[in-house]
Amino acid sequence: MPADGFPTSWRDPDYIAAIVGVIATGALFFYSALVESAPSTETIGFVLFWVLIPIAISYEIARRWL
Repeated sequence: MPADGFPTSWRDPDYIAAIVGVIATGALFFYSALVESAPSTETIGFVLFWVLIPIAISYEIARRWL
């Protein structure tokens, strides 16, 4: 993979969005370890919402202000 394929700065919107996505996913895994129930379709949608929304918001903030 060429060197330009990796972010060169922590201010890169793609890098920030990836980090926020990993943190949001980790938080949801931690929460799911505490809850003892099978996921329903509403739960899956809820989980996707709570992972994708922080990614999109952090990407836009990084793109506009950093």
